[in-house]
Amino acid sequence: MSGDRVVVGYTATDAGADALALGARLGAALGTSVHVVVVLPSPQGNVSIPTAASYDRLVEDTARGWLRDALARLGDPAGIRGHVRYAHDVSDGLVAAADEFGAGVIVVGTGGGGPRGRHRLGTTAEELVHSAPVPVALAPEGARDVDPSVGLPRVTAAIGTRPGADVLLDTAVAVSRRAKAPLRLLSLAGVDLPDRIDASLTRLTGHAHAESVLESVRADLPAGIAAEAVVGTGSDIEDAVSRIEWEPGEIALVGSSRLAQPRRLFLGSTAGRILRALPVPMIVVPRTSEAS
Repeated sequence: MSGDRVVVGYTATDAGADALALGARLGAALGTSVHVVVVLPSPQGNVSIPTAASYDRLVEDTARGWLRDALARLGDPAGIRGHVRYAHDVSDGLVAAADEFGAGVIVVGTGGGGPRGRHRLGTTAEELVHSAPVPVALAPEGARDVDPSVGLPRVTAAIGTRPGADVLLDTAVAVSRRAKAPLRLLSLAGVDLPDRIDASLTRLTGHAHAESVLESVRADLPAGIAAEAVVGTGSDIEDAVSRIEWEPGEIALVGSSRLAQPRRLFLGSTAGRILRALPVPMIVVPRTSEAS
């Protein structure tokens, strides 16, 4: 992650509480500060918002009250600060806040009435995973109930069909090191393969190819970094993810689609299917160059 801090997009909802809980855990595990941001709609150019100064003060005071209450429920821990910012939309405001505070990750909730322990992207999360310039952490429904004392017990990186170290692996290694958490490499390369797979891939069974990918990636790990490797199996992506063992409190990292512009996210179809079945937070990591 290019920045050092954590930005949390907060609303006074269960999804906001999920995001705050995950952000606080990430901040503690990574030893960094957390900036909790409520983004209010900018009145400029929006005729639906009253422009009276008294109304603006009321809205901002309400937002600051939400922040005070939220941080108080966390016990007002050191290193967590609340902020109110204005923007045309929430995703723009959070991207601007990430730049303002030098954040390496934006955290948002994805519960939104979905099944407990699962993700359901709302408008803000959807916009961020298709445009943000920094990693986006998605907190599933119920993340607020994870015991903060579990910390970050494991980091799982979902490795794609092409072997070799890339920005996803670099990010996973950095998070694992800073959090002192075990690293796990996951390959779903042999599951639900598309018809247009590479010719080299067709010469191997799906499982054998997945194992070869993982071994190649493990060989590229920095000195002193060990990683468990697991191959997901199942009738499709969702089934394979559901069969994998996940520890309470761990996080999964996936890479942005190759359709993404450099230094931007784009949640691809495979990552989206992983997300639907994933019972733990997911961090989507952007590409950093045309070659990555």
